[in-house]
Amino acid sequence: MREINASIPFDKRMWRQDIAASKAHVAMLAARGVVAQEDAATISAGLDTVAADYDANGVPDDLTLEDIHMLTEARLAAAIGPVAGRLHTARSRNDQVATDFRLWVRDAIDQTRAALAALDAALLARAEQHAGDVMPGFTHLQSAQPVTLGHHLMAYHEMIARDASRFADARARMNLCPLGSAALAGTGFPLDRHATAAALGFDGPTRNSLDAVSDRDFAIEYLTAAAQCSLHLSRLAEEFVLWASQPFGFVALSDQWSTGSSIMPQKRNPDAAELVRGHAGRITGCLVSLMVTMKGLPLAYSKDMQDDKPPVFECHDLLGLSIAAMTGMIESATFRTDRMRALAESGYATATDLADWLVREANVPFREAHHITGRAVARAEALGVTIDKVPLADLKAIDARIDDRVYSVLSVDASVASRTSFGGTAPDNVRAAIRAARGE
Repeated sequence: MREINASIPFDKRMWRQDIAASKAHVAMLAARGVVAQEDAATISAGLDTVAADYDANGVPDDLTLEDIHMLTEARLAAAIGPVAGRLHTARSRNDQVATDFRLWVRDAIDQTRAALAALDAALLARAEQHAGDVMPGFTHLQSAQPVTLGHHLMAYHEMIARDASRFADARARMNLCPLGSAALAGTGFPLDRHATAAALGFDGPTRNSLDAVSDRDFAIEYLTAAAQCSLHLSRLAEEFVLWASQPFGFVALSDQWSTGSSIMPQKRNPDAAELVRGHAGRITGCLVSLMVTMKGLPLAYSKDMQDDKPPVFECHDLLGLSIAAMTGMIESATFRTDRMRALAESGYATATDLADWLVREANVPFREAHHITGRAVARAEALGVTIDKVPLADLKAIDARIDDRVYSVLSVDASVASRTSFGGTAPDNVRAAIRAARGE
């Protein structure tokens, strides 16, 4: 029973939050005259002593004391004597853990947003560096239309920016303080819950004591944002895995972010990227784990909710590693833009530009232009050349409305330069998007 009941091996991670919430609680009790000022000062100083010990020596896994809350109270009593017992006046472990966990998740969100800002800065820097470098754009992993590497990287900036906004939204919704809800019904002591909420940086107290101690939707929302973020990181990681392979050859990973083979000395494996890709599955599993734990619990608190923390802690660790790894890979990668350009030029990627030219310059309906272009691509394949190298006579044999002006749009550089619609791949567009992202 002691082993299944104890949570100290994992909830000890919340010791800083537990100390902070306890200090805010006892200060409020003193201000309201529930606890003498002298006792409150002794308790607060004792909590500082316990915190210093935790900081210096770590938090022990004492299963007999069950969790971080009971351990801290026992350590406090050992430091200051029986007056420590006044600390738990007008609170329960139910509102205590709900408060500590919210504080921990809030801190986790702040750390994640800072890490995402660093990743985004790396993306913007590399996108700016390669705003005009042409690469093949893909659909179905088939060469489709030329884009720029800067535009491609800016697509991930957009994803990461949305991820950061989801974390910010989750933080705003969760920023209410459960402390003072007690076990489930509130308390008869004359508390100032607004004061404790303000002291802990919350926007205010929770409005219903039953809800405050019994829901973990704030943790689920954090995990939801984390899972979506991990999917974006996994997609970026997959790009690096593909691009680093010899058939692509688009990127050379630094030695810092790749590993060698145990048997083949010529290999450089994108292990960090593969692990980021793998972490996405584990992070999604953390979300599912907590959702299933919470799905059928009646009000108010049930011991099942002790299992709310391991998936959140695991997710935070994995997501932090994934973000750091992708930031390092983005910053240190060598993009082989010569290889990108060569493949962009070899895949008939400007065929759509021929169709668009026929629409603009010859007033051909797009569907007809599409068929004409298909015949032009077939002719290029038969000749073994790119579409911009098909002789004019051959093009005119396909459709007499084609003239030599068409060659001005058939190079990959002309193609990307022409994509000036808002959000398009034109280099000037990419540079403008980067400035906007930086708030310039």
